Amino acid sequence: MDRIGRKCKVIAAANQKGGVSKTTTTVNLGVGLARAGNRVLLIDSDSQASLTASMGSREPDRLDKTLAAVITSIMEGQEIEAEYGLLSHEEGVCFLLANIDLAAVEVSLISAMSREYMLKECIEAVAPYFDYIIVDCMPSLGMLTINALAAADTVLIPLQAQYLSLKGLEQLIATITRIKKRINLALVFEGILLTMVDARTIYSKEIIEMVRGNYGQRIPVFENYIPLSVRVAEASAEGKSVFAHDPKGRAALAYEALTKEVLAHGR
Repeated sequence: MDRIGRKCKVIAAANQKGGVSKTTTTVNLGVGLARAGNRVLLIDSDSQASLTASMGSREPDRLDKTLAAVITSIMEGQEIEAEYGLLSHEEGVCFLLANIDLAAVEVSLISAMSREYMLKECIEAVAPYFDYIIVDCMPSLGMLTINALAAADTVLIPLQAQYLSLKGLEQLIATITRIKKRINLALVFEGILLTMVDARTIYSKEIIEMVRGNYGQRIPVFENYIPLSVRVAEASAEGKSVFAHDPKGRAALAYEALTKEVLAHGR
């Protein structure tokens, strides 16, 4: 890999609630940034390995060069090559796999020295080679998510346009605020991204207005939202982005618009 000589922006896609399109957003924002000419690395920080599967790797538990192996090496004080475990995807992004071993690693982190900074050390090793690194966090506020937030420049919060998703948002914001105060002073909000929006319904419109009204003064809310679309699920099943699966569809256009907003935020 060649160094790029520009600052790398690290984005954590985080929400303790599952099923809110964290992985989908990580994949499609990552590919969108790559399509705009950036070098992008996606990191799967979830032992369920949803990002890994979405990138086309169907049997991650058979692999040994994963994020779990990288963090274990760091905890043991071993040096690893920057490109260790990195794979290339046909759509121009690199990615670092996860598998079930990551669950055991998270338990080990509890007693590790400087436990909040293991992922940060991993990211600092590869950051000179990328413009953007996006970490797909697990659906919890455990040690791996704390590690991702400790390493990130910004946090992007995918939020399903449903009332139950809103209920956990305040807790997530409080956790992020505590991490900013105690662990990562530079951490800022990239924004709240509304996902799986059915714009035909009054209910979805009310949720959007509620989010903008209740949080828009404190936290950026992306102007664009991601519509409810079966094409997104189909793309993940094929190990592709929506840009490759359905380039003219509503979801692809929405992720293209999101990419432009993120680029406008700068690094």
